[in-house]
Amino acid sequence: MSFLDKLNERYATKAMNGEVVPQEKINNILEAIRLAPTSSGLQPFEVFVITNDEIKSSIKEIAWNQSQVTDCSHLFVFAAWDNYTEDRINYMFDLTNEIRGFKNEGWENYRQMLLSSYPQKDAETNFEHAARQTYIAFMAAITQAAYEGVDSTPMEGFDPNALDKILGLREKGLRSTLLLPIGYKDAAKDWLVNLVKVRKPMEKLVTFI
Repeated sequence: MSFLDKLNERYATKAMNGEVVPQEKINNILEAIRLAPTSSGLQPFEVFVITNDEIKSSIKEIAWNQSQVTDCSHLFVFAAWDNYTEDRINYMFDLTNEIRGFKNEGWENYRQMLLSSYPQKDAETNFEHAARQTYIAFMAAITQAAYEGVDSTPMEGFDPNALDKILGLREKGLRSTLLLPIGYKDAAKDWLVNLVKVRKPMEKLVTFI
């Protein structure tokens, strides 16, 4: 089956059966997140993988009681940096230099450009920028899950302030942006499972210029 066939098969699973996803598949999905592109390569977010049933139940209460939150195997929580700071920017540039084993003048000039830009902006502007980066990594997770034959449900339907309190994210300099339950569909309870996938026709979506 081709990758596009996998994407055509995937959908936002509405009911999950609680079956545990093998750790190797979870690791592969997390690796896809880690490898996803982000602005300036800063990866301004963290991912929390929730398997604790008590915590999942608490999150379900502030996520419109969506059953996938508790019936999934693993619940991924994407949390963006609450701000860009000098320390956060320097960490990624220093890490790059360490791994590559050399310093590059152009790269160091780029570091200084970011240091003279991001930290001077207000925190909310920086958070909104960081939050958009989580959506890129989020899509990498969804597509890798499809490749692994694992179901998932993209979710924005939750109270982020309440979730931040449950996980203590603000104390970590983070704010929640997205939820991604990972697991296997419960076909008997999933009203969407047999419905035809609907997307715009290509001519309504793409313009060649």
